[in-house]
Amino acid sequence: MALSPTDVTQLAAVDSARAARVLSEVRTARLSGQRAPVAPRPVIEQSWERLLRSGVDPDHDVRSVPLSREEVQRRRESTTLRQVMPVLREGLLSVADVAHHIMVVADDEGRVLWREGNSSVLRRADGLGLALGADWRESVVGTNGLGTPAVVRRPVQVFASEHFQRSQTSWTCTGAPITDPRDGRLLGVVDVSGPLETMHPATLAWVDSVAKLAEARLREVHLASLERLRAVASPVLARLTGRALVVDRHGWTAAVTGMPYTNRIALPEELSPGRRWLPSLGLCAVEPLAGGWLLRAGDEPVPPGATRIVLDLTRPRRWSVTVSGDAGAWSHELSPRHAELLYLLALHRTGRSAAGLAEDMFGDAGRTVTVRAEMSRVRRYFGAFLEHRPYRFREDAEVELLLPDDPRELLPHSTAPAVVRGRISADSP
Repeated sequence: MALSPTDVTQLAAVDSARAARVLSEVRTARLSGQRAPVAPRPVIEQSWERLLRSGVDPDHDVRSVPLSREEVQRRRESTTLRQVMPVLREGLLSVADVAHHIMVVADDEGRVLWREGNSSVLRRADGLGLALGADWRESVVGTNGLGTPAVVRRPVQVFASEHFQRSQTSWTCTGAPITDPRDGRLLGVVDVSGPLETMHPATLAWVDSVAKLAEARLREVHLASLERLRAVASPVLARLTGRALVVDRHGWTAAVTGMPYTNRIALPEELSPGRRWLPSLGLCAVEPLAGGWLLRAGDEPVPPGATRIVLDLTRPRRWSVTVSGDAGAWSHELSPRHAELLYLLALHRTGRSAAGLAEDMFGDAGRTVTVRAEMSRVRRYFGAFLEHRPYRFREDAEVELLLPDDPRELLPHSTAPAVVRGRISADSP
């Protein structure tokens, strides 16, 4: 009787050798264009397709030039991931070492910054090129537990011959992305790796749980920093009249006066003191505070003149929206969900109802509560450039949508029905 992909995953828990043989047959057949005895899991098959399209050779062992020790140390000191390393070590290392695994942490560019655990497994990792400073992006070394979760933005286990490159097929890795709770930006990936005979399907839930604990720790750190800024802001705002607020360097609000409270506002990447126009507030007087900014709002909610909005979806995992006009320009990096929503609004310039967006996003027009909550978050930084009832870009704005050259690379993390249709229709002759 034929095995399903789920059967193979369950088989790995009790007979890893047999599961590896089945997956080896699947890999050989699929990568040679033949009919496979079992269909690969969708996340694996989609990864293989991306790599085949980009011309990566599954039989050629690619080794990147690792970063210098000095550059690894510089990245360690500058990344937010350093704040959650104690959480990752506590949650993963004690079990990983006993079970003959290692823990690997890579930054948002796929560079290995930490690598700890069982010493014998670390030596085997050296043989695979899984070294400090190595580049383990999916586009460089194929389907793997560091690079693939960064692309699809969800936890992934890659077992034995599910790896694209032949040299990695005796290995199993399980990785989960870690995102910044302040803006949804990818910070990096934490991975547990080891020889295929030591791994178990339950490792996926374990690693994902620890990654979520790390994100929860980042939320705690963020809230504590806002509390400190609030203590600084309160006496300052008490002396002011009119509309004003104090935000941290990322635009999160610590305190307000004379205006409704909003969680966050969009700030330019290079904000400096002086008179500045901000999308959700209009013309403001910007003054520095310890750990943030004091923003004293004027009475110009929308700048004069034409507005151009550019939605750039061409860079993998670096989606952004840029607004420019007579008052200047600002950009905002988008989370995966917000990239999907703004893509849909760019397709539907006359507007889309909450039910319509729910159908586009989830295939379920009833999920309007989720859509409204996300659109509320989008409007916090998009301000008057986004209207509602229905949701749409401002009618007088020029909107440009930049898409990947290969339509199949459109928001590769997304399973939204409308995005999937966009990949297929754009690729059709």
